Amino acid sequence: MDALDIMTNIHQIIPYYQAVLSADEQRVIGYEVLGRINNEQGIISLGPFFQDETVPEEFRIEVDDAILTKALTQFVNSKEDVLIFINRDANLLMIDHGQSFLELLLSFKAKGINLENIVLEVTEHNFKGDIEQLNHLLTYYRTYGIKIAVDNIGKDSSNLDRIGLISPDILKIDLQALRKTTTTQSYHDVVYSIALLARKLGATLLYEDIETSFQLQYAWRNGGRYYQGFYLHEPSKEFVERDFLKTRLKQQFQQFIRHEKKKLNAIQNIAEQFQLDVQSLVTKYKKIENYNDFIIYLSKELTDKTFRIYICDEDGFQQSENIFKCNSTWELQTNYYMKNWSWRPYFLENIMKMRHNRLGILSDLYSDIETGEIIRTFSYPISQEHYLFIDLPYAYLYDHDAIL
Repeated sequence: MDALDIMTNIHQIIPYYQAVLSADEQRVIGYEVLGRINNEQGIISLGPFFQDETVPEEFRIEVDDAILTKALTQFVNSKEDVLIFINRDANLLMIDHGQSFLELLLSFKAKGINLENIVLEVTEHNFKGDIEQLNHLLTYYRTYGIKIAVDNIGKDSSNLDRIGLISPDILKIDLQALRKTTTTQSYHDVVYSIALLARKLGATLLYEDIETSFQLQYAWRNGGRYYQGFYLHEPSKEFVERDFLKTRLKQQFQQFIRHEKKKLNAIQNIAEQFQLDVQSLVTKYKKIENYNDFIIYLSKELTDKTFRIYICDEDGFQQSENIFKCNSTWELQTNYYMKNWSWRPYFLENIMKMRHNRLGILSDLYSDIETGEIIRTFSYPISQEHYLFIDLPYAYLYDHDAIL
């Protein structure tokens, strides 16, 4: 619709609500307020209007305020004690340093709205101003109990250090990418990094744009506490019963749990089998003192299970060359001798665990630096000072249900 048509018919603007559900309670914990206009064409989303930067700023602010006023009035009348997610363009907020938005909220506080239920959503990567000034404003809002959410993470070029500066209460991760036929490993790695960031910040993860059961499972498996999307609830002009999906969600979570346990059990079985196999091989070849000869023998024994083997000391310095399988042929890579890997995440931590427990460790999935392949590494203490590393290829892991 043309912006002038919307402004002329601003009385036809109405708020719609999309439920946000929680993993821990399996019930509605809040609603995101969305803008719609009801005209002769039906109910039309105002998303394109708000995203169009050619629309005058004062038009977008006026429509935003009209939607929010009607929504808050409805929340007051319904006495719903839930979180209220409110989208605001951070660039528009900063025009008057967020004063008009706060005054609108305060006017409804007097009518019964609890400001601790307000969640202000801003999209960090769209903000063009001084991030420090925006952070000062958001910090000021927090003094009133208002929560801050950063929206659309994973959709565009979100800047994690700016997000860290804002230190939001909620991080919203967009799952549109999972609807593509091929989703790159880098996307999963970014989601994993965001999940780690949320944990460091003490923020809650909210996954949005969930449109399939697979996406819900992905969100559940990747630390999502809150969920939102058409698969769960399509936006509507009325609130829903808070437990309307409780039974279904509980059943789906139980399916997810069973599936996860099956995968974890498969991974545990692989780790235990490698423990037995490697322990036996180390005993078998214990008289071989030259580590390069040692890994050559191991490569023959484990040729169907690995593509790279090497040995490091407890400080991460390689005490052998690499033996690497290329096109079914094993070859020694001399340039790896004495390379140091202590900088790798969890390397020294795992060394200490192996030293203490005298047991091998199977790593999580990660992308191999050289091949780009998704792999796991089995590490094993062959002596008090030296540790064996066996890289397992994706094909082997896939065949043994160890892709998780």
